[in-house]
Parts: sequence; structure tokens; C-alpha cells
Amino acid sequence: MQTVLTAVVRGVDGLNWVIGWLMAALMAVMTVLISWQVFARYVMGNSLAFSEEVARFSTVWLTMLGAAYAYRYGALIAVELLPGLLGRRMQTALKITVALASALFALILLREGLAITQRVMPQTAPSTRVSMAWLYAAMPAGAAMILLNAVAVIADSLRPAEVRP
Repeated sequence: MQTVLTAVVRGVDGLNWVIGWLMAALMAVMTVLISWQVFARYVMGNSLAFSEEVARFSTVWLTMLGAAYAYRYGALIAVELLPGLLGRRMQTALKITVALASALFALILLREGLAITQRVMPQTAPSTRVSMAWLYAAMPAGAAMILLNAVAVIADSLRPAEVRP
């Protein structure tokens, strides 16, 4: 059982490593495009038509993937009063309960995100002329990562304390 839990945690953490690099690339794209947009608008007197739209798409993807990434490593805002008052076993039970609630939320977000993404497939973005499904696909992608990270949090909680990082 421990090897399965460890494999799940390592697999999800490996996927999070890839997501971390993808987020870094999205941030780099946003930085370059927004800097170029400012230069083109104020120095050249002519702005780029597509840069604001691509930066906005990148922001949405960065937000959804970043929320899942931050959830896995406990970097989201949280109320820590109750866990501090509980014993070790109850803290673990609370952590698993919260992860199960997060997983349920992620499942709903995944289902609804896929439905919305399918509905907007025929629509295109005004400047880039790409399908709006690329923008809306951030919702189910982020939800899938939240779901995987919730599974990893549960698996990590079920492992003995000496095995956890």
C-alpha cells in the first residue's frame, strides 16, 4: 500500500514539476508581450493587435494552473485556527476531509468546464482568430490538476509521517 501511495505522490509531483515550467513559460510570454505592447504603443505609436489577447489568455491559463499548483503545496490562503487546536490524528482527518471536498469541487468544475469549452468551440477570438475553446480549456485543465493534487494530498496524508517529505 505504501508503494502505491508513494507512486501516486511522486507521479503527481512530477506532473506539477512540468506544470511549474509551463507556468514559467506563460509568465515569460506575458512579460515579453506586455513589454513589447508598451514599447510599440508609446515609442512606435502603433500597438500590436494580438498581444493583449494572448497575454489575457496566458493570464487565465496561469491562474487556473497556478491555483492547482499552489493547492498541492499548501500555498493557498487558509484558516489555520482549527487544525492548530486539533491533535495529529484529527488534523489528518480534517486534511483528508478538505481534500475530498476540494476533489468534489474539482469534479464539478471539470464537468462544467468541459461543457462550456465544447459550447464555445465555434467562436473565435477577435485578434488571433483561434477558437475560444483554447481559452475556456483552462478551466477543465485546472480542475483536472486540482483533482489530481487532491488525490496526492490524500495519498500523502495516508502515508506514515517518516515517509513524507
